[in-house]
Amino acid sequence: MDDAEVKKISDLARLAVSENDLPLYRTQLSNIVHFVEKIASAETGGISPMAHPVSSALRMREDCITEGDERERFQSIAPSVEAGFYLVPQVIP
Repeated sequence: MDDAEVKKISDLARLAVSENDLPLYRTQLSNIVHFVEKIASAETGGISPMAHPVSSALRMREDCITEGDERERFQSIAPSVEAGFYLVPQVIP
């Protein structure tokens, strides 16, 4: 990777890179590219894709009502209610 590529990448990423920092970024970006190439060369044939690295099932609970209906109480203290809906001031003209 040369300085022109580093400048192009920094422009695409909207990052300001000074001329003094170019060698450091060139080295770091080259290391990243080499690492990705190393990972891409790994043999993955016969391995099925996973949605998540940990195989765990969600604990299920019984679907039952734990709180009563308090809509009437909540709407009794609301500033404005109509037909069971809260009325609010218009925000978008």
